[in-house]
Amino acid sequence: MSAELGPGGRPAVTTSTARPEGGGRAAPGAAPAPARQWPILVVLAGIVAGLVTTAADAFRAGAITVGVALLLGGVLRWTLPSVGMLAVRSRFTDVITYAVLGLAIILLALMAQPDPILRVPFLEDIIHFSVR
Repeated sequence: MSAELGPGGRPAVTTSTARPEGGGRAAPGAAPAPARQWPILVVLAGIVAGLVTTAADAFRAGAITVGVALLLGGVLRWTLPSVGMLAVRSRFTDVITYAVLGLAIILLALMAQPDPILRVPFLEDIIHFSVR
């Protein structure tokens, strides 16, 4: 049974979704499943390590670890031709998303109270203005 063809010789009904650019296996098909998806497993391991660190009462260090893991995901997505399930959208969108989220988490961890490592004066002015 063949699919009906629409304009331009394309199928009239989409039956599957194309894999994102670079979404192929990161290792040969004969390798075990974890080896084929090692980029996302590395990023997830970093995130789990950060969450465990946060749960162990080291909020700032744990949040920074999560942010660094996301930045690593962006670097892997940018540099490797195939990253498996780490590829979600186009390469450009994935790299920008991982980088922005990673940097935001790191900056927020550095500004967290008490005893912030990074102080942004205009943010304090905005808070004082809005609380009045």
